[in-house]
Amino acid sequence: MVFFVGAGPGDIELITIKGVKRLQEADVVIYAGSLVNEKLLEYCKKDVLIYNSASMSLDEVIAVMHESEKMNKMVVRLHTGDPSIYGAIREQMDELDKLNIEYEVIPGVSSFVAAASRIKKEFTLPGVSQTVIITRLEGRTGTSEGGNLEELAKHKASMSIFLSVLSIDKVVEKLRTSYSEETPVAVIYKATWPDEKIVQGTLKDIEEKVKNAGINRFAQILVGDFMGNQYELSKLYDAGFSHMYRSGSK
Repeated sequence: MVFFVGAGPGDIELITIKGVKRLQEADVVIYAGSLVNEKLLEYCKKDVLIYNSASMSLDEVIAVMHESEKMNKMVVRLHTGDPSIYGAIREQMDELDKLNIEYEVIPGVSSFVAAASRIKKEFTLPGVSQTVIITRLEGRTGTSEGGNLEELAKHKASMSIFLSVLSIDKVVEKLRTSYSEETPVAVIYKATWPDEKIVQGTLKDIEEKVKNAGINRFAQILVGDFMGNQYELSKLYDAGFSHMYRSGSK
């Protein structure tokens, strides 16, 4: 059995209880060494076999899973954040299907929600935005893996941009085609890690601030008026609003 486990954004206490249990039981762990906090491996038992996938190809990862399955060993494939977001797990699962190897996916806390928590903001503010766009700038892996920011910016939605801080100048240029230059922007480097950095500004000045902070990887770019101070109160807690659990007062 193979378990794809979301390791969370960095803080070792932000992995799920279920994820910790699978790590404690695992005979083999394959972890994304360039991104996952290695302290999570302290949850593992002493005789666990550990592989760092940073230098492994897809074929090599699957080979370890296949050999482990033959020996009836339980495998944990430890991915950063939540494995369903930029985790490249589909290709692994498809290969396991071909080999008739059972697997399960255990979700984790994604870095984009961890980043929002660190700046104490809510993506879906009433009267501001009820939509969150998760994307990345197109890069070496091809345009199909990156959003067209000019088109996405037209929605004026709350936005979380992964894997793009190295090109913060291009990100700002594309976003300013629709967002105003006063739109709030936050860049959170390694959210929830001990060496976390938070840089906040607007589309007018965030590029300079990020470059001055020396941030060029491992960062979330959050964009939108959800970080501002103008919004409507939620109807959920409005005493005059009726729903299935409460009759509204007049």
